[in-house]
Amino acid sequence: MADRQRERLDSGRDLPELGQCDCQLRRLFNVLSLWCGLVCVLAGHAAPAWGLSLDDKLALLVAAYPQSLSHVADGRLHFRDGGPPLAIDDGRTKTHAQALESADVEDMLSQPYPIGPCETRSEVDIDPGRVRSEALLKRLYGASREAVIRQLTTIDWFGARLKVTTAQGMDRALLKVRDDLAKLPETVMQPASKSAGTFNWRVIAGTDRLSVHSFGAAIDLDTAYADYWLWAGGRPGDVPYYKNRVPMEIVEVFERHGFIWGGRWYHFDTMHFEYRPELIAIARTAGFDACAAP
Repeated sequence: MADRQRERLDSGRDLPELGQCDCQLRRLFNVLSLWCGLVCVLAGHAAPAWGLSLDDKLALLVAAYPQSLSHVADGRLHFRDGGPPLAIDDGRTKTHAQALESADVEDMLSQPYPIGPCETRSEVDIDPGRVRSEALLKRLYGASREAVIRQLTTIDWFGARLKVTTAQGMDRALLKVRDDLAKLPETVMQPASKSAGTFNWRVIAGTDRLSVHSFGAAIDLDTAYADYWLWAGGRPGDVPYYKNRVPMEIVEVFERHGFIWGGRWYHFDTMHFEYRPELIAIARTAGFDACAAP
């Protein structure tokens, strides 16, 4: 009995029964989990994902992309199109720079993304969602420019016409974002009223890695309100402090519908939102609350 109670307390499942201490204990639990995870990431190990195993995260990954992903078996992701399965872990221990250049699926899920209406400032090289498996993205959205284009649609974005992918329901999610943004006060939603770009088949500046914009699965907001680590004179692993100009109400709306924000990265890109429903699902399941971050 004692072992079962300890297991339930360790997972945080008993916290709602603790009465008036609930908020303080939840906050303490989340803060301790956050620092534990950051230590693991900085030490080069996969984060514990706040009580979630890799199998748990993979299950949420499969559930986030039901159009393409079938199941996990024998250390591989299997696809509904019957194509070759994709290895989850290439067995290599990588630095952050190496993970950016050649991420596998496990690397892609290794840094937990915090959600909520509070700003977070990441430690060095903590870029949750910036590490991506290009092999997986190509299977989800298209392996070539032509394949991606075949799945594009045009949506209205406050009077502008934007091209985004229909794959994985990204277009529908972005329309929900637009509709919820329209409910915000005009002064709050102003930075989101203009887009600086969606689909654009290109590599990330200074790399040979494809941008998520190449797949039509990202949107940049008005550059007049943007801060970007390279524009600020930063270097990999050494970026300056910046004062965020994107209201957190906007960020919360995007996260509600499965998008992550580049403003939560150490290598910040505050105009950038990309569709990563698996990371949002992991954060919700694990209770990784941005407002509990130290």
